[in-house]
Formats: sequence, structure tokens, C-alpha cells
Amino acid sequence: MDKAQIIEKINAFLIEDFEIDAEKLVPDANFKKDLGIDSLDIVDVVVTVDNLFGVKIKAEDLRNVTTLQAFYDFIDAKLNG
Repeated sequence: MDKAQIIEKINAFLIEDFEIDAEKLVPDANFKKDLGIDSLDIVDVVVTVDNLFGVKIKAEDLRNVTTLQAFYDFIDAKLNG
């Protein structure tokens, strides 16, 4: 899966599952400050990533992932390592 497809899938689930406005989904958006994704929401993100991409990650893996771009890169690295 290429990076554009990864970004498209991530953005789609953030819009649908977390009701985030599409215009807020910019690469430098901060998960907590800009998107309102808190530590409890991260559990849902982990489950969704597993369902969409078949990638097993832990909430702790995302501790240092603070921006949307970092999240895209993290998932890309897990899939295309």
C-alpha cells in the first residue's frame, strides 16, 4: 500500500469515527491540541489501525507520535518497513 492510500484511509476513519472536520486533517495537526484525540481515544485508534491495515500496535507505540504526519509515517513504516 502506498503512502497516499495510507493517508486516505487514516483521514477517512478520523472523519468517520472521531467526527473530525476534513479541513483539520493537515500534516502538522497535533493529535491532542488540534484534533482532540486524547489518551482514551488512542485505544480506539489502535483497534482501527489493526482492522484497516492488519497492523498490531500498542497504545505505547504512539506515545511519541504527536502529529498527523508522524502518524502517517509510523503506519507507513509498519506496513512498508
